[in-house]
Amino acid sequence: MERAIAHMDLDCFYVSVERLLNSKLIGKPIIVGGTSDRGVVASCSYETRHFGVRSAMPMRMARQLCPDAIILRGDYEAYTKYSDIVTEIITENTPLVEKSSIDEFYLDMTGMERFRYLEICTGIAG
Repeated sequence: MERAIAHMDLDCFYVSVERLLNSKLIGKPIIVGGTSDRGVVASCSYETRHFGVRSAMPMRMARQLCPDAIILRGDYEAYTKYSDIVTEIITENTPLVEKSSIDEFYLDMTGMERFRYLEICTGIAG
């Protein structure tokens, strides 16, 4: 049987956690990362991407591209907590998972298509 590996990368994970913690941030341009000019963007919202801001970009450049962005230093404890929640959900539903970072996973989905087929045909979640 050919292996079926899925790569799962939680886009804007840090921004999403910040928005869970503070709903006033929803819909606003958010940058999470180092706050000094020498810092880098760890994560950014889609609202900032519209201006050309990207992860791993120097913070100085990100500020120039999107001067109205709300810049947050980040809360590693909160990110770890929510990453653990996501990890638990994934591992409960996937036979083999390799977590490669706080927001990135590799899932071995080999053989899972038969369970999905049963779920579709019977309406019973496997």
